[in-house]
Amino acid sequence: MNSFTRWGGVASLIQAVTFMIGFWFYFTLLGPANYGSMSVDPAQNVAFLVDNKTLMYVWNLTIYVVFGIFLLVQALALHERLGAKAPALMKTATAFGLMWATVIIACGMVANIGTGVVTRLHATDPEAAGAAWVTLSFVVDGLGGGNEIIGGLWVTLLSIAGLRSRELSAPLHYLGIIVGLSGLLTTIPPLKDLGAIFGIGLIAWYIWMGIAPLRNR
Repeated sequence: MNSFTRWGGVASLIQAVTFMIGFWFYFTLLGPANYGSMSVDPAQNVAFLVDNKTLMYVWNLTIYVVFGIFLLVQALALHERLGAKAPALMKTATAFGLMWATVIIACGMVANIGTGVVTRLHATDPEAAGAAWVTLSFVVDGLGGGNEIIGGLWVTLLSIAGLRSRELSAPLHYLGIIVGLSGLLTTIPPLKDLGAIFGIGLIAWYIWMGIAPLRNR
C-alpha cells in the first residue's frame, strides 16, 4: 500500500474528528440558544452571532473548510485504491466526492464572510443585519447540509465500488451504503431529520475507513 493511500486513512480520521467537534459544538452551544431556528426572531440570531463571532468563525472553519480539504484528499486516495477494479463506478463516485469537497469549502467561506457582513451591519442597521442573516442562513443551509444528496451519492457509490473491488471489508461497505442512503433520503422534506443519522453514521464510517488502511500497511 502506498503512502498516499495511508494519507487517505489519516484524512478520514480527521474528518471524523471535525464531525465530532461539530456535534459537540451544536449540542453545547448552538442548540441551547436555538441558533439558526427560523421560529426565532432574526434579531435574536444576529445578537447571538455578534456575541459569539470568533467561536462561529472557528466552527465554520472546522466543519466546512478543514473537513472539505481532507475530504478531497480521502476521495482521491480511495479513487487510487478502488479505481483499478471498478473504474467506471469510481470515476462517478470520485466526481461526486470532489464536488462535495468543493461545495463544503465554499460553504465555509461564504459562512465566514457572511458572518463579518452581518456583524458589521448590526452596528449601524440592526434590521438590515437581520435580513442579511436570513439570506446567509438559507445559502449556508442549502450548500452545507440542508440536504445531503451529494455526500450521500459519494458514500453510496463508493461503497458499491468497494464491494465490487473486494477492497477493505464488506461490512464497512454495507455500513457506507446505509449511511449514504440515509443522506439521500434527506432530500425528501418529511425525512430531513435523517441528516442527523447521516452525520452520526459518517463518524463511525470515517473512523472505520481511516483505521482500515493504516492497519493494513
